[in-house]
Amino acid sequence: MDAPRPASAGDAVVETDVPARLDRLPWSRFHWLVITALGITWILDGLEVTLVGALSGAIHESPSLQLSSTEIGLTASAYLAGAVLGALFFGHLTDRLGRKKLFTATVLLYAVATAASGFSWDFWSFAIFRFLAGAGIGGEYSAINSAIQELIPARRRGYTDLVVNGSYWLGAALGAGGSLVALNLGGIPPEQGWRGAFIIGGVIGLVVIFLRRFLPESPRWLMTHGRVEEADLVVRGIEARVERERGKLPPVTGRPLRLRRDHRLDMMQLVRSLFVHYPRRTTLGVTLMAAQAFCYNAIFFTYALILTKFYGIASGDVGWFMLPFAISNFLGPLLLGSLFDTVGRKTMIAATYALSGILMAVSGLLFQQGALDAVGLTLAWTAIFFFASAAASAAYLTVSESFPLEMRAIAIAIFYAFGTALGGIGGPALFGALIETGSRIEVMWGYVFGGVLMLIAAAVEAAIGLKSERRPLEEVARPLSCCD
Repeated sequence: MDAPRPASAGDAVVETDVPARLDRLPWSRFHWLVITALGITWILDGLEVTLVGALSGAIHESPSLQLSSTEIGLTASAYLAGAVLGALFFGHLTDRLGRKKLFTATVLLYAVATAASGFSWDFWSFAIFRFLAGAGIGGEYSAINSAIQELIPARRRGYTDLVVNGSYWLGAALGAGGSLVALNLGGIPPEQGWRGAFIIGGVIGLVVIFLRRFLPESPRWLMTHGRVEEADLVVRGIEARVERERGKLPPVTGRPLRLRRDHRLDMMQLVRSLFVHYPRRTTLGVTLMAAQAFCYNAIFFTYALILTKFYGIASGDVGWFMLPFAISNFLGPLLLGSLFDTVGRKTMIAATYALSGILMAVSGLLFQQGALDAVGLTLAWTAIFFFASAAASAAYLTVSESFPLEMRAIAIAIFYAFGTALGGIGGPALFGALIETGSRIEVMWGYVFGGVLMLIAAAVEAAIGLKSERRPLEEVARPLSCCD
């Protein structure tokens, strides 16, 4: 493969075929390494969120912390607030310094803060540690979504992204199972059990740092930051690895990109891209992210409280109710994900959001009428979130492939931040307060409101959604440094 060559005097403009070379690669062990080393972020987040949800009953009963239901909701909101600020801060650094450099810092912050949560001594210490753990995870979202999108071939991008995002629920299943062990292990009191679970979660986070040593910097990031020769060398290395495994590679098709070497993203370009060049995509991204964030965070941060307060389920048994719909949440993207590349993004996103919204509102009404026992409510959520999980993963897919490469990480961070701030931070606190009233009617209105948000998002997707399936990222959104 020829090295990138200058297209004008002084190397101010270069030509590169890096994107076409990456997109034509057959699936290989290299791609499995990418999704394993990077996708484990979502497993950690799922472990974190579900562990807190499943352990919230034990934390609520902790003689040292003595947290009320409202304070449990507030600590969940603190985690999400940290995720919002972490996404914005680390997202900006990811676009400036590169995807790979941020991996270690964000995982390390997450691991240390999670382990520290196990040593909390009162509400404020617990809330601060949860905030810092959220900041680490929020930073991960920007760097990891960017890198996965940029390294996976276009024809498999939708399915891969949905399954990777859906792997959050493998972590959720581990968290639910871990809570059962932590709270029911013979001879270990619940107080030590929930603390030990956090400490172990932090140790697991440290393992991720080792896995990521074997991943290269994103060639697409390198080429859009004036380092086209480095991008070419990285792709040559990837091609050699794939060719040794899969044999002769298919030919490269399509015209090379012509890029300005000295382009640098500034704040005005970012604002113009979001609100002048792509206002419909901005509206779509905020709507999808806010709707799914409210529904997920409100429900899963407080579900243990529903089980213990309204159904009398012992805190040590909550994990049994978390396991089935954690598994269902992973199966949704796994079984439906390929349809987002074949049937298409627009149709599938609108359909999954709409189904989730309708079923959520109906389950709220059934809960209010007392028609569902604890098992029935769990089965209802299992069915709902089979579709809702695919919808939520598709929201991340949409915002990560809709904007130019140079602003991909900060765009993901902005939409994650706005969506989480609008729909996620207030959700757990709101539901915690509704649950504390002890009124089924009050809780029902929370579920109905979440269902309506999902239906609004479905309508917006149907009206202005993108048809980006199987298209190169540079075709979906032209790079800012492109001079063709």
